[in-house]
Amino acid sequence: MARSGGSQGAFLTETPLGTVGLLWRETGGGPKVERVLLPAEPRAVAERLKRDFPDRKLRDSPEVAELDRRIDRFLHGEPGAFDLGILALVDCPGFQREVLLAESRIPRGWVSTYGIAQSVGAPRAARAVGTALAQNPFPLVVPCHRAIRADGDLGGFQGGR
Repeated sequence: MARSGGSQGAFLTETPLGTVGLLWRETGGGPKVERVLLPAEPRAVAERLKRDFPDRKLRDSPEVAELDRRIDRFLHGEPGAFDLGILALVDCPGFQREVLLAESRIPRGWVSTYGIAQSVGAPRAARAVGTALAQNPFPLVVPCHRAIRADGDLGGFQGGR
């Protein structure tokens, strides 16, 4: 959720998968993306913005526009990494933030399991890892879709919150 102070904005962009929404706020250190809304029909994303985020106005920012370009290149299959510094990771609870950072280190084309819990110092927390990824506010930028169950099934993947 948005924190007080600084202006807020929303950025809608067309991608090969459909419309993506980027919700962001201005901070002393520049804009921070608070949430990535996954592709849906253009009207559906706009309606969700009006319904769930009525205070957000469509606004542009050079840094958010650069993230948009990187997402577009990623979805067109080009290699590249995302700068996680633009994400409002500070808004995530500590465990979730650690899980998201661990997940972001999985190379493109690779998968991991919810056993990444071990890499964040909680070896018995595979279910909590699954919950943290299911509530990922930054899908596509932080590749929560790369983690699967130890038996190879997708588990409860829902594509972020």
